[in-house]
Amino acid sequence: MSADRLLSMLLLLQTRGRMSARRLAEELGVSVRTAYRDLDRLQATGVPLYAEQGRTGGYQLLDGYRTRLTGLSEREARVLFLAGLPTPAADLGLAEEVAAARLKLLAALPVGLREEATRTDAVFHLDAPGWYGEPEATPYLPLLVEAVFGRRAVDVRYRRWREPQEVDRRLHPYGLVLKSGTWYLVAASAGRTAATYRISQILDATPADEHFDRPEDFALAAYWTSYLDDFAARRYTGTATIRLSPRGRERLAANVPPEVLRAFEATATEAGADGWTEAVIPTESTEHARGELLRLGVDVEVLAPEALRSAMAEAVGALARTYGHGHGHGHGPGPGPGPSAA
Repeated sequence: MSADRLLSMLLLLQTRGRMSARRLAEELGVSVRTAYRDLDRLQATGVPLYAEQGRTGGYQLLDGYRTRLTGLSEREARVLFLAGLPTPAADLGLAEEVAAARLKLLAALPVGLREEATRTDAVFHLDAPGWYGEPEATPYLPLLVEAVFGRRAVDVRYRRWREPQEVDRRLHPYGLVLKSGTWYLVAASAGRTAATYRISQILDATPADEHFDRPEDFALAAYWTSYLDDFAARRYTGTATIRLSPRGRERLAANVPPEVLRAFEATATEAGADGWTEAVIPTESTEHARGELLRLGVDVEVLAPEALRSAMAEAVGALARTYGHGHGHGHGPGPGPGPSAA
């Protein structure tokens, strides 16, 4: 049973007064039968509910009963959405506030709901960062958090991939995004619309005296979805036609991004007599595609474009020369030049 659904039901009854089981079910998106079970569970946890029969009847709390979420500071209230994300909360400099808010929330719940929340906390854990790679240093993240909430401009020195690599900008921070363990700032600057900045690439940041108003029509989630779509369109500039063995097809998902896998599945032909399947996939560049496809070893063949097929052949030839007979420890001289002879 969902503890947060029980709490939602309790708060609905607290804020709206008498409600029928059918109305509660509609509000919570569950069946009427489930709503009745939840009402019974609330009563079992000690919540003083009573029911009135008739056309205008329903369930309501005894007069004077309230679940009080009191004593929360501004920062604690701000971080309620991070209560299950200890690592991001620590990144933001809010670990202590998250712990305090959780304690106060638990203390405000009826005993039965408190036990439900504790059991849920014991069996769920979210670890957002990916497996391979060290966490990025983001020393200016807490400063940016305050700038976002306070709508205060920030002067930054930012390192980007193109020349000049280091640039100075005054930014109006609109919001923060955590993507696969990496923090990004969405902000506008003078003469520019909102853009995305990788926070680990901010070399220096200082709060400015200027305050700003975030556009009323700006929605962070919608911006981020659009940004990802645009990033994918800019990222993949070409295509390649490949063939995969049955084993290669099984291994594909573990070796390429989801977009490449979806493209393969959408264009895959029926497997031939040898079991191999032909398809067209998007590519970033010849060098990047070569590195990605080499992970599949002998289970992939590039048919086109010729530049990628030649690059694959060159890499395979270099590997053959490196690992050919006579070039390992304990062997005699080989038939050709070693890899350093080129």
